[in-house]
Amino acid sequence: MEKATVEMMIAALDVGVTRSARDHGMAKLTPLHREVLDTLPQGNRQEVRVLHAVLQPGDVTPHHSHRFPVTVYVTEGVFTLRLEGRDPVLIRPGEVFVEPPRVNMTGSNDGAVPTTTILFYVCDPDTPFADPTPTDV
Repeated sequence: MEKATVEMMIAALDVGVTRSARDHGMAKLTPLHREVLDTLPQGNRQEVRVLHAVLQPGDVTPHHSHRFPVTVYVTEGVFTLRLEGRDPVLIRPGEVFVEPPRVNMTGSNDGAVPTTTILFYVCDPDTPFADPTPTDV
């Protein structure tokens, strides 16, 4: 088997097919979300965090903000996000939403079944995940 070059791997990611997919026929990347941001950390080092959260029916997060964007991916249930000055956002299974930095917010499970989310956060090392904010969102 021919060794893949960096250029080949980048090209394969760009079109959504892995190198092994061409050799074996079926592996495929499915883009879920793509967004250009200018609010990620700019230091020499960044920390990547992937968090799993389950909200039971009626659960509500404390009012908070984040210093950097948080990407929310819902796998089960519906996550309701209330961002200051905006209409509530309902994030359903298979959907992605990028929470903006420095915006007061709270999230909840207003449904009758548990809501499961996967959160992706890129920050300066040791940055708190969230900062408490006033409760008037």
